[in-house]
Amino acid sequence: MMTILSLGAGVQSSTMALMAAEGWIKPMPDCAIFADTGWEPAAVYRHLDWLMPQLPFPVHIVSAGNIRDGLVAGSKGHRWASIPASIRRQCTEEYKIVPIRRKVRELLGIVGRRSPKEPAATQWIGISWDEASRMKPAYERWWANRWPLIELRMSRWDCLRWLERHGYPEPPKSSCIGCPFHDNALWRDMKINRPQEFADAVEIDLLMRPAGPGFKALSKKAYLHRSCQPLDQVTFDNAEDRGQLNLFINECEGMCGV
Repeated sequence: MMTILSLGAGVQSSTMALMAAEGWIKPMPDCAIFADTGWEPAAVYRHLDWLMPQLPFPVHIVSAGNIRDGLVAGSKGHRWASIPASIRRQCTEEYKIVPIRRKVRELLGIVGRRSPKEPAATQWIGISWDEASRMKPAYERWWANRWPLIELRMSRWDCLRWLERHGYPEPPKSSCIGCPFHDNALWRDMKINRPQEFADAVEIDLLMRPAGPGFKALSKKAYLHRSCQPLDQVTFDNAEDRGQLNLFINECEGMCGV
């Protein structure tokens, strides 16, 4: 049974990886896999460069291409893997799940062969106790998902405290620059502290309207912000900021932002 750690290079998966490296979570993973969408914030790539040498197991970086380039291509009439701003969602499947699954098959030596009938690999996913709704079953019967932070009942805050106690830096939020799952606090932080990345997200948001050849099925309803307003016109203040429960997270496939 091969143990694979799904590494998003965010708070939870970084904590999980470092805890495994120090023996807090067992068994020691055979490897970690980072699925690069090509549109992560610069801070995520810097953190990944720091994190990899800290781990006693290899980190494989896989990619299915650049999701931003795909959105630009979609505006010109080419096929695109849709993001949660649209009527359907394909980005997690194509840019996270598929490349990870392809790499795991390679590591198991079953490329081009029939899949095993029983689990041959266990994938660790860094979902914390406060985000248990993101837990999803494995997509393939030949592997099994495991959530070590859920087993330890560790919240995201617990992860941050563990990292601080052990002298590790706080990881950045791991998610695509223009991910529609961003809450207002993250959008606001990006606009103030990472204006170049915010401008990049605004550019893609505007590209979706009016619907280009590749977005005809979406009419004029594709927006990066959940308010369905142009990103550069949003004030980033809503009921969620005032304490209303956000149920939007439950749609997430469980592979992003960890």
